Amino acid sequence: MIFDDLKKANIEAMKAHDQNARGVYSVLINKCMLKSVELKTQNASLTDGDTLVLINKTIKELDEEYETYKKAGREEQASVIAYQKGLLEKYLPKLMSEEEIESEITKLDDKSLKNVMIHFKTNFQGKCDMKLVSQVAKKFN
Repeated sequence: MIFDDLKKANIEAMKAHDQNARGVYSVLINKCMLKSVELKTQNASLTDGDTLVLINKTIKELDEEYETYKKAGREEQASVIAYQKGLLEKYLPKLMSEEEIESEITKLDDKSLKNVMIHFKTNFQGKCDMKLVSQVAKKFN
């Protein structure tokens, strides 16, 4: 499981005294633990798909933070954020390309935006950028 890999990476970062890596792994592990508790109330457990969604959200947050530091001229902080983002990107699968998304949409009978989004969220969670799926789906409507 990806969650277990994250915990191992966090331990390795602690042993290597890498505060930047440890910080980003700890934040992500905490998010996973909170999601796990939330899922347990619904009699479910944390899946790799859930973990990938949390990784993607964290990467998007880091992107925003990176842009903020760049605009403020704080290059040192921006490079730390870029390093942390690189650490998390290793856990992501290759995202579907626009062509792959289009081909998947053409296979669907109902190409309405709502149906397309539901299809991708249930079948390709964490494996595609939902913003890109939305843009491609709008071409079909």
